[in-house]
Amino acid sequence: MSEIQQPEPLVEVLTALREGVMGVNETVISTVDGLLVAADVDAVHPESIAALSAATHSLALRMAHEAGGTGLREVATRSADRHVVVQAINARALLTVLGDDGLDLARLQRDIHTTIEQLAKILESDSPS
Repeated sequence: MSEIQQPEPLVEVLTALREGVMGVNETVISTVDGLLVAADVDAVHPESIAALSAATHSLALRMAHEAGGTGLREVATRSADRHVVVQAINARALLTVLGDDGLDLARLQRDIHTTIEQLAKILESDSPS
């Protein structure tokens, strides 16, 4: 895990997602401009994932807009043996989920909304008024 001080409540939610959904290996919370907020990772560089997630989200938002979409729910990338899902927590933060080929996508889709709500509440309570 990264050497930065991470907000414990955020990491607890990330750990619960990893433990609750088969195939979730790592999770990262970042700002929409690519700064790391918190992470539950073992093998990836969380600061790099944060920056790439912001870029991915920005490009997908633009693509959705050009295609006539009114809102972006998530960006999903699937390779031969990995899944990457980037989802907005709110207007300022993103959740990135990294999973292996055994990722239970149905369970992730079911559970991610609750996770997003929990993260949004924690982030909201931590932001200056």
